[in-house]
Amino acid sequence: MSRKKLPIGIQTFARIREDGCYYVDKTGFALQLIEEGNYYFLSRPRRFGKSLLLDTLAELFEGNEPLFRGLAAHGKWDWTRRFPVLRISFGDGMLQSRAALDERIDELLTENEQRLGLTVERASVAGRFGALIRQAEQVHGQRVVVLVDEYDKPILDNLTRPEIAREMRDGLRNLYSVIKGQDAHIRFAMLTGVSKFSKVSLFSGLNNLNDITLDERYSALCGYTDEDVDTVFAPELPGLDRDEIRAWYNGYNWTGTSVYNPFDLLLLFQKRQFRPFWFETGTPTFLVDLLTVRRTFTPDLERVVALESLLSSFDVDRIPTEALMFQAGYLTIDSVRYLPGLMQLTLRYPNLEVRSSLNNALLEVLSDDPARHGVHLPQLYDLLTANDFPGLQQLFTAFFATIPHDWYRNNPIAQYEGYYASVFYSHFAALGLDIRLEDVTNRGRIDMAVLFNRNVYLFEFKVVELVPEGKALQKLRDRAYADKYRARGEPIHLIGVEFSRDSRSVVGFEVERVDAASS
Repeated sequence: MSRKKLPIGIQTFARIREDGCYYVDKTGFALQLIEEGNYYFLSRPRRFGKSLLLDTLAELFEGNEPLFRGLAAHGKWDWTRRFPVLRISFGDGMLQSRAALDERIDELLTENEQRLGLTVERASVAGRFGALIRQAEQVHGQRVVVLVDEYDKPILDNLTRPEIAREMRDGLRNLYSVIKGQDAHIRFAMLTGVSKFSKVSLFSGLNNLNDITLDERYSALCGYTDEDVDTVFAPELPGLDRDEIRAWYNGYNWTGTSVYNPFDLLLLFQKRQFRPFWFETGTPTFLVDLLTVRRTFTPDLERVVALESLLSSFDVDRIPTEALMFQAGYLTIDSVRYLPGLMQLTLRYPNLEVRSSLNNALLEVLSDDPARHGVHLPQLYDLLTANDFPGLQQLFTAFFATIPHDWYRNNPIAQYEGYYASVFYSHFAALGLDIRLEDVTNRGRIDMAVLFNRNVYLFEFKVVELVPEGKALQKLRDRAYADKYRARGEPIHLIGVEFSRDSRSVVGFEVERVDAASS
């Protein structure tokens, strides 16, 4: 197979097909959606291919047959029928007032009128939208297709200003409520976005939407699967470690097949370096600030348990941490437990990119100096490689000791016990090391296993009053945590770390090596 162009940043189906770019065929999914229903809603994180999916659907309904030659849908679609397609996207720019939103809606409706050769004269937004749908069917002789991209962006862009976000929500509800009332004139409708706002708050009666966000059949509707990487992108793989590609970028899951973020993979194939491409394109400071204000115990993010209903209860006035992180792509589904009438989800970081990068971002907030952890992380890696435990103790003691007491007094994140363990954990997570967490609590005590360089490091943290008590190491001994890792046949190091409430620093750091072969 010969190498093709990488469609980096391209969201138009025609350009990908006409320019000879790599294309992962999603047209089979498109046919399945069209055959099974009429109204859909899909939530996926940013840069996951939602815009490309909608553009593909538009080209299919508009009957642009040459673009589909050689694809799954080509021989299964009636190309003699062409449907009028209304496209609405809020992806461009930032809207910061209700007036700006109404002006943008007016522009979008005008664009659709001109493209379809229509003239609609109605004063209100809802009246004009409804009339546009009816006239499009009348003029073109087919029921209308309505595709809404980034339906929630005007709200998300204003979450730090709740009063404006509410105005945006009300303005969008005024627009979207039209879709239900025009059912007789609509062949197909699909809304996509990042967040899943509650139907009561945003859609106001649009209760006929089929939410396929957690439908296992459509888990791979957006994104690339392992099979896609091995087949479609086979020419790009030589010279790259396939297991490393998987560890860094695979793992996003919506109860079905796991997928890669397309943006990550395309930039990896271009630059041939493993970097947090997706994370660097716009992780909101709002998210990091929210985790800080809510005193999130960062090790808990390795494993979050929540009901599906909680992840769907997102609204301007109620933003559960789990829902925000899941919908934004910083947590994904690890496993599902079905209870009578309930779905319980266990969430985890999708991959190494997200875990490492998010903890890097959190470290900037957990310490008083955002640049300091940039110096400490390489030092930590080198010290761990050399099994230099006195150096490790010195490193973390120095880290906490250099944070001014004023910072502790003025920053609420430092006023709870879990802060110390969170800082310690986030250093290792930011390095992308293999971390296993056990018996996690939010009171400053945690077992953390780090598997690195053919060694096993078992940490226990405790917060003490003034002086070290030796209880952290003793707990590691008493609970025989080492037993779980003896079968690996690698050196095991028990490390008890104690923090002082008074000095706000490391006061105890005991290390004991355990022979993997002993019982």
